[in-house]
Amino acid sequence: MTIRLRGHHLLCLLGYRGMGYSADFCANMTAIYETLRNKPETEIEIITGPDDVCRAYPTDKTNHCEGTVYHQDAAILTKLGLAPNDRDSWHNICSRVAEKMIPSDISHLCASCPWEKYGVCQEGVGFIIDGRPLPKVGA
Repeated sequence: MTIRLRGHHLLCLLGYRGMGYSADFCANMTAIYETLRNKPETEIEIITGPDDVCRAYPTDKTNHCEGTVYHQDAAILTKLGLAPNDRDSWHNICSRVAEKMIPSDISHLCASCPWEKYGVCQEGVGFIIDGRPLPKVGA
């Protein structure tokens, strides 16, 4: 199984705690998150544009899966030394996060994100750096 992810979703997944845009979005995000949390050997394919997380974005909301987030995707991939079409395990991507990031990087890489203010992505980066597992959704 390969999960296709864009740049900023690599960090969104670290901070995912069950919040989202709709029930369907949360169900999809939870399924991806729990797969990666429980099977860190899962292969990730880095892509440009809408990915496996975006597929459940609500159709009644302004779609941000195109446009403004491309710059954020590129900045995050650059920070992690990754590029579109790269493939690696979730475990190895998390190792890159631990090597190349500090929690406060989230405040500038993700400054325009509406979820940044909750601090959960900074917390997730901290978990990875400390070698702690990501929590089960709802725990």
